[in-house]
Amino acid sequence: MPLTSTITPYDPRWPKQHLDEAARLGPVFGAAMREIHHVGSTAVPGLAAKPEIDLLVVVENISGVDSWTQDLAAHRYQRGGDLSAGHLFYKRDVDGSRTHKIHVCLAGHPNISEMLSFRDYLRCHDEVRDEYQALKIALEQDNSTGIVEYLQGKEPFIRAVLNKIAAG
Repeated sequence: MPLTSTITPYDPRWPKQHLDEAARLGPVFGAAMREIHHVGSTAVPGLAAKPEIDLLVVVENISGVDSWTQDLAAHRYQRGGDLSAGHLFYKRDVDGSRTHKIHVCLAGHPNISEMLSFRDYLRCHDEVRDEYQALKIALEQDNSTGIVEYLQGKEPFIRAVLNKIAAG
């Protein structure tokens, strides 16, 4: 079964695509926004990825969620399910393929440091980046049920890297 989009070789245009989208969407979150980051595989130079730009928006509070959802809908984003308490998810599909994802996390949420730590570790450790890339490609090729299967297949690798980082 296909994923939300097909894994492709790294595209050096991805960082600029993130910056453009961050500039376009930052005003949606207004004063509640603390930071906006490029996360996910498209944020790691040299890493093949589904060409889906992941934005991590860190907010002071989530009281604006109804307004954000309405404003993001005007930018063709749909609200996905909450990934955990304090971690909201939005997605944008164009012509049947996912192009962008927004993770809105309440300041201090543990997923913030995990996403940034994993990204930064892959940026600094080419051999781990390459292992992760091989895993992702194999998971895509062997996938029979869709994105959940793919995400579950990546989780043990991600968890092992995060444990290694935590151990110092």
